[in-house]
Amino acid sequence: MKIDIIISASDIKKEKIENKTVVVIDILRATSVITTAMNNGCKGVIPVLTVEEASSIVRNSKEEFMLGGERNALRIEGFHYSNSPLEYTRESIQGKTLVMTTTNGTKAIKGCIGASNILIGAMVNAKATAKRILELNNDVVIVNAGTYGEFSIDDFLCSGYIIDCILESLQAELSDIAITSHYIYKNNKDIHSFIKYANHYKRITELGLEADLEYCCRKDTIDIVPEYRDGIIV
Repeated sequence: MKIDIIISASDIKKEKIENKTVVVIDILRATSVITTAMNNGCKGVIPVLTVEEASSIVRNSKEEFMLGGERNALRIEGFHYSNSPLEYTRESIQGKTLVMTTTNGTKAIKGCIGASNILIGAMVNAKATAKRILELNNDVVIVNAGTYGEFSIDDFLCSGYIIDCILESLQAELSDIAITSHYIYKNNKDIHSFIKYANHYKRITELGLEADLEYCCRKDTIDIVPEYRDGIIV
């Protein structure tokens, strides 16, 4: 098994992901939200690129959809939810379908069409994600959503942890960037002490969303791995 990393949604190239197992990571906060919502009984998540597309799906369908997401880390006007995983409780999301658009995460997910499997990974389900990767037994590309097309420390550190979980069971062949990610994780297992330097971490702190940060940095609190198939995450 070969493992590689793409450092932002803007750096996805079709030839790098085609026929591979892809793991999309946006721990602050889209993939943490998706994993939490699915774990709390959400029927499915439809990721879209724009606010207009999300609103159009809801407006033109007889089915009941919930709208969730953010722009600049803030709730979108008229949406039911922001991009805080703490809002997606079992009481609020169970049995409902979520239409979601975020600045970085949904762009990364949509950009990975063409991969054999598109898994949704985060710190909260990292070990389960590694287990699913091992089951699929294919070459892997971990796609970091990044922040506004740029490298993001938080996603990179999460990638390193998932790689570490894989290496407990398998001697994989790592690309240089995957080796670097794993090395950084191994030397910074206290997640908070390192990702506090990330620009997106600082932005969320400025907004007073420390509870989100605490939640998103917890390891392995969820044992499911959502997967994007045919336009919807299930």
